[in-house]
Amino acid sequence: MMIKALAFDVFGTVVDWRSSVITQLESFGRAHDVQADWAQFADDWRAGYVPAMDRVRRGELPWTRLDDLHRARLVELLDAAGITAGDAEIDDLNFAWHRLDPWPDSVAGLMRLKQRYTITTLSNGNVSLLTNMAKRAGLPWDCVLSAEIFRHYKPDREAYLGCAQILDVAPDELMLAAAHPADLRAARDAGLRTAFVFRPGEHGSARTLRKPPDGEFDVMAEDFLDLADKLGA
Repeated sequence: MMIKALAFDVFGTVVDWRSSVITQLESFGRAHDVQADWAQFADDWRAGYVPAMDRVRRGELPWTRLDDLHRARLVELLDAAGITAGDAEIDDLNFAWHRLDPWPDSVAGLMRLKQRYTITTLSNGNVSLLTNMAKRAGLPWDCVLSAEIFRHYKPDREAYLGCAQILDVAPDELMLAAAHPADLRAARDAGLRTAFVFRPGEHGSARTLRKPPDGEFDVMAEDFLDLADKLGA
């Protein structure tokens, strides 16, 4: 493989979205004297992600950035739970997705990988979300690319090919690293190289995640440090 650049899925692959969002929901609950099953609330919030993007993809909604899709789902969940909050409070809670914590190996692994490769995000998160997250978490991206730039959410092939075009590399010179096999399969179908990174804790201890079969993707890694080892970084 002649890899020149690595693109990374972010939610679940680089950052622990679930634990981070639960912590911030719990803080919101204490501040508003509200009790709820915040773990389930976080899961329900995330569960609205794909259906909302599908509405954009089908043309039922115009292009809408992820922050706005997240906020619409958040308002639905707050209303369903009978929780009242002002617009500014909802905006701040919605920005929980800008304040996600990285997995323990993420920063060190990315630092190693960027010594050999150009590293970028390739996420459905909007550019401001990804930039704020990187600044807070110390994620050392060479650039921040987003579905927002291409006006196509993954797994649309335009996102993968657009990333390669912006980086001025051939599709097979770009490798997507992700914890989600469906994302990797779509990238592979678009001509990219693929690296699966196992994040067994993404959905919490109650949900068991399994690795895809050996050989399905170009690289199988336990974490970013293992990915760096396997890519010679």
